[in-house]
Amino acid sequence: MTILGIDPGYGTIGYGVVRFDNVKFTPVQYGAAKTAPGQPMHLRLCEIYNDICTLVDTFHPDEVAIEELFFSKNITTGIQVAQARGVILLALAQKGLHPVSYTPNQVKMAVVGYGSAEKQQVMEMTKSILHLTRLPRPDDAADALALAICHGHSRQAMRYEGLL
Repeated sequence: MTILGIDPGYGTIGYGVVRFDNVKFTPVQYGAAKTAPGQPMHLRLCEIYNDICTLVDTFHPDEVAIEELFFSKNITTGIQVAQARGVILLALAQKGLHPVSYTPNQVKMAVVGYGSAEKQQVMEMTKSILHLTRLPRPDDAADALALAICHGHSRQAMRYEGLL
């Protein structure tokens, strides 16, 4: 099975594609799509939409994991990320995919085994699980790979509970 992990954003959208055979994860590709700062938001959203459609058309994922929004102090940034996430969800829906959302704590728990793990710990475990020679970069891509791993670990329980 091919899993696409997506770390939503409006400037940088991390993605990670892995294959999972219910035992082992194999990295396929990871990276980040970027939009130009200063470009009008509606054009950035169009770029994000097109980038997600291209990823789906290129890798034909069976399942998709996307990070749930986490609002911190900057509400303006949170709203912009929410707009981008909405466009990502639209693109996935139009491609017939049903993404599963995970909170940062769920990802940390699934990848590290500790819901309050530090970002560096998640990155190191992602590297280890995928047998990579170096930490995945940029950080957004590492987050997307961790989301895909989280989904792989979580999907068995979700199937059992009838959620997938």
